[in-house]
Amino acid sequence: MYDLPAEIRVDAEGPLRIITLNRPDALNAVDDALHTGLAELWPQLNDDPEARAAVLTGAGKAFSAGGDFAYLAELAQDAKLRAKTIRHGREIVLGMARLRLPLVAAVNGPAVGLGCSLVALSDVAYIAETAYLKDPHVQVGLVAADGGPLTWPLHTSLLLAKEYALTGAKITAERAREMGLVNHVVADPLTEAIAAAKRILELPQQAVESTKRLLNLHLERAVLATLDYANAAEELSFQHPDFHATIAKLTAGK
Repeated sequence: MYDLPAEIRVDAEGPLRIITLNRPDALNAVDDALHTGLAELWPQLNDDPEARAAVLTGAGKAFSAGGDFAYLAELAQDAKLRAKTIRHGREIVLGMARLRLPLVAAVNGPAVGLGCSLVALSDVAYIAETAYLKDPHVQVGLVAADGGPLTWPLHTSLLLAKEYALTGAKITAERAREMGLVNHVVADPLTEAIAAAKRILELPQQAVESTKRLLNLHLERAVLATLDYANAAEELSFQHPDFHATIAKLTAGK
């Protein structure tokens, strides 16, 4: 039904779709295939006539450990890959903002970089007690074009969004709940997320989807106000000596 790379798995349970980021040996770090798959996923979900709700989680120990270092090194050198990645980043953000299905995140482990953004763009988020959020774009010399700064000011205060976006500091599960970046801290986020999605499935579909759209109009307008600037700034940061120096250190230290 879904035409996606192996790095993203979609399982059907009746009208529920369980989406799994599927690079467990790499802690679901984002490479080109996973990033491309995420851009392709959301339109396919919208076009699935039987789907009414979805859960998003990660295989193995992590939700997503952020950008794969080898992928980041490729982006530093390959202009065509950068252009595709930036285009896909825009499609991921807008695709999630425009997704008709309620999307429940099951944050089973660290959600870093784009993983952190996927949580922020979900509708409800359950996080494991030992998991955390972290947006380290600035730490590696990048502007977070598809990162927390796009959406965090809608979830928490502007001051807190600035603190964690500018420092890249880790946000523990309980701190994330206090800040409004997740809904619930639980022992088993996947079980809880599936149960929450199934409760939504029991409600009238048109009312659910239209109410989600009403709420996400606020999100989409905020994203559109900043996304073009963010993309242009990220393109510049990919070419900046600071980013190249940071990636050289990271890849040398692997």
